[in-house]
Amino acid sequence: MEVSRVRALRGPNLWSHHTSVEAIVKCTLPEESINTLSGFETRLRARFPRIGPLQPTGHDDTVPMAQVLEHAALALQAEAGCPVTFSRTTATLEQGVYQVVVEYTEEDVGRLALELAQALCDAALNDQPFDLAGALARLRELDEDVRLGPSTGSIVQAALERNIPYRRLTEGSLVMFGWGSRQRRIQAAEIDATGAIAETIAQDKELTKKLLDAAGVPVPHGRVVSDPEDAWAAAQEIGLPVVIKPKDGNQGKGVTVNVTTKEALAAGFHTASEFRDDIMVERYLPGHDYRLLVIGDKLVAAARRDPPQVVGDGRQSVRQLVDQVNLDPRRSDGHATSLTKIRFDDIALASLAKQGLNADSVPAVGQRVVLRNNANLSTGGSATDVTDDVHPEVAERAIAAAHMVGLDICGVDLVCDSVLKPIEEQGGGIVEVNAAPGLRMHLSPSFGKGRDVGEAIISTLFEEGDDGRIPVVAVTGTNGKTTTVRLIAHLLTASGLRTGMTNTDGVYIEGRRIDSGDCSGPRSARNVLLHPDVDAAVFETARGGLLREGLAFDRCQVAVVTNIGAGDHLGLNYITTLEDLAVLKRVIVQNVADGGMAVLNAADPVVAAMAETTRGDVTFFAQDIGNPIMSMHRAQGRRVVFVEDGHLVAAQGKRVERIALGEVPITRGGMVGFQVENVMASVAAAWAVGIAWDAIRVGLKTFVGESDNAPGRFNVFDYRGATLIADYGHNPDAIAALVSAVESMPARRRSVVISGAGDRRDQDITQQTEILGKAFDDVLLYQDQCQRGRADGEVIGLLRRGLDGATRTAHVEEINGEFVAIDRALARLEAGDLCLILIDQVDEALAHIGRRVREAAQAA
Repeated sequence: MEVSRVRALRGPNLWSHHTSVEAIVKCTLPEESINTLSGFETRLRARFPRIGPLQPTGHDDTVPMAQVLEHAALALQAEAGCPVTFSRTTATLEQGVYQVVVEYTEEDVGRLALELAQALCDAALNDQPFDLAGALARLRELDEDVRLGPSTGSIVQAALERNIPYRRLTEGSLVMFGWGSRQRRIQAAEIDATGAIAETIAQDKELTKKLLDAAGVPVPHGRVVSDPEDAWAAAQEIGLPVVIKPKDGNQGKGVTVNVTTKEALAAGFHTASEFRDDIMVERYLPGHDYRLLVIGDKLVAAARRDPPQVVGDGRQSVRQLVDQVNLDPRRSDGHATSLTKIRFDDIALASLAKQGLNADSVPAVGQRVVLRNNANLSTGGSATDVTDDVHPEVAERAIAAAHMVGLDICGVDLVCDSVLKPIEEQGGGIVEVNAAPGLRMHLSPSFGKGRDVGEAIISTLFEEGDDGRIPVVAVTGTNGKTTTVRLIAHLLTASGLRTGMTNTDGVYIEGRRIDSGDCSGPRSARNVLLHPDVDAAVFETARGGLLREGLAFDRCQVAVVTNIGAGDHLGLNYITTLEDLAVLKRVIVQNVADGGMAVLNAADPVVAAMAETTRGDVTFFAQDIGNPIMSMHRAQGRRVVFVEDGHLVAAQGKRVERIALGEVPITRGGMVGFQVENVMASVAAAWAVGIAWDAIRVGLKTFVGESDNAPGRFNVFDYRGATLIADYGHNPDAIAALVSAVESMPARRRSVVISGAGDRRDQDITQQTEILGKAFDDVLLYQDQCQRGRADGEVIGLLRRGLDGATRTAHVEEINGEFVAIDRALARLEAGDLCLILIDQVDEALAHIGRRVREAAQAA
């Protein structure tokens, strides 16, 4: 079994809504049915008993090795604790070759699971050992390393429950919620509104106490010390017992509490010095350690934190008791679970020594043995929820502390006997405030009720009903995609929205190109959604990007399918039929948001059928309102866009909007049929976004199909009295539409310049010149720079074959080079002629034509 071309589908895709790993798997002839492999399934289940059934109950189908790989990769992830459910194996037209798709929640884990599944299959096939425990341990360890921790994860989960999209910006905890201009960002439990100054203040414990003291918040007094002698002097000034700790530490690192002797203070100084250079001594406050969580202007959670400890049973040593406690499944070595394992280190051993114990001591029955003086969960402590017990004055002090420092999300550390009464009454105090506080003690306390603090943070970022989304319009089809994308973006811009756009020419933000080349894939779309100056986005969604990665978004507000026709790129990447192509193109329709709109070409039966697959509503468009689909849709009071008496008409129920095609320059008064269809689709999309009709009218009137606005899309030039048309038409449907358009334009003699894309089927290349041979007098064939896998001269040979028996073409030339061919065609033109130039290098060819047009004008 050979596994190749492993891809991560990072968004909704051809197979499902799930993020998935897709692989091409080639099986040998015996591997095409595991029933022919004697003892294979028995050996497989011996190595991985929980792999589950390899096919649905009641079926007795042939099971290829690729399908075993699929089930193994999914089951290994599930056994490792990953929440995955979807997988699929599909045979291709190639003998023994399959597409295997397996869901993942973390990409690296999904890829590793596929690798381990292949190792499992090979081990079972060759009767070799397979370390299942080791494989699962690798998956769990990797999953814990790459997935979000509980604090950030709780915020993300709260966002998902409110339909707010998110995106991890780094491998760590930097996360973006929402899109474009409505995005917000967090770093763990810290939000983008929090200033760097506030965070700096929180890190400086001495400055924090000064500010809190000035605000009337009770704090323990102390100062920064320079060495152990200075620390002892400070302790004498403050009065024993004291606490010694790093000035800007976190997670209780380097903290020694309840220090009563000079020797212990010196040891504590050295411990703190291992973490920071600046050390401080402050008064020790007796009482419990509480963490109060303030979000905005509210106290949302409170927990009592207890230091790591064990209770003696009279039989086991301290070390054995700790080992027993660490067996709790809620405890792990990191922060992925609600509790952290208690560990033996120098601090723990020192704490035991103070109690007259060591690791091998056997405590008496009921004796409590404390392993650490601080109660941080990260060092093995536990938490008890006390949110409902907090006295209003205690809450007020915590909120005042957070506001004084300037933190939007603040962990306030309070030491006092009880939160049931005011702090001052019991001599307690706030010892620290923390930026980006850990949330797991509130989410999953050791005892008591968990609090939905993730939702509280999301509510601070987004008001009720705000999902952080901007309007996203996705456009796909065989022809017209780029023009439609450009026109929709133009209409949105005319309405005042700052619009981002991707297409085969580049990435545009507010009309300015920030990236060039073919940018019709998900990477470019994600970059637009990341941009903070984008109020709406329009994405050309090409087949290649969909196959490679899936969609860049989970849902779109509007999906537009211009047409399918005879298709394009058939035969590539296992998309071999129109049905295959339609299934791929309708992915955007399937992922229209609830309440969104699918804009579909009713004149294309394959496209019209996609209406059954959307969760949103449907707007049909077609030039003929007599189309049965259009008539039925309109009779149902639903949206249609059509052409009537020289007007574009948008209708829903009794509401009718009419726009004269004479006021839509791109259609040339309605004479260019394919542009009329592009305009209908664009108007329907703008209508679905909610753009005002006045803005739509202005946008249509100001969108001129010139090279600066729609490059390579029916750009018309005047050259010495002849008409030049430059277009990127590159498949039979596009050529037929262009022929129909230019036949309506007067011309004494017609010529065409054409090449062919080598990655199309032979029949597609030949069919283009079959169409042109019936409509043009001169045909100039050129070989472009990139033959896309074809031999030298092969494409021109196919184009020449299409002219065999041409009914109109009388003159044919074969030319090497696009610009040479353009110049040759221009040299043959006379006043009154028409020349259609099918360009390949869009920007460069248009620039070349523009220079020739300007030179001719100057010469005249």
